Amino acid sequence: MNLPVKIFTMLHILIYRLTGGILGSQMGGQSMLLLSTTGRKSGKQHVIAISYIQDGNHYLLVASNWGKDHHPAWYYNLTSQPLADIQVKARKLRVTARPAAAEEYEQLWNYISAKNPMYNRYQQNTRRKIPIIILEPQS
Repeated sequence: MNLPVKIFTMLHILIYRLTGGILGSQMGGQSMLLLSTTGRKSGKQHVIAISYIQDGNHYLLVASNWGKDHHPAWYYNLTSQPLADIQVKARKLRVTARPAAAEEYEQLWNYISAKNPMYNRYQQNTRRKIPIIILEPQS
């Protein structure tokens, strides 16, 4: 990640946290949450701001990585350690992550891409099938 992007990302997370999501929970028409994962190699906590789509009480993340031919690091972290924390505006939740199962994938993809057609462009730019991760809040 280049320095200006890294600085912007750090500021976005800081502002999101300081304002309880009053600032930073919307970006470019997308709803944003903070995702805290455990690094699969380092074991360290990593926090990113990421767009999501809510589906009932689940949060859907798309591992598009801007249409690149590899999955984003957060995807690998969640598949290695599915327990994570999210912040949605001021609300903090412990979640369990799981990839969308084959039988639910197409319906979820249609739902997601109807809300954000950019995901269809990302899928066209890569040979990999872009994963959908479902975050389920723990009770």
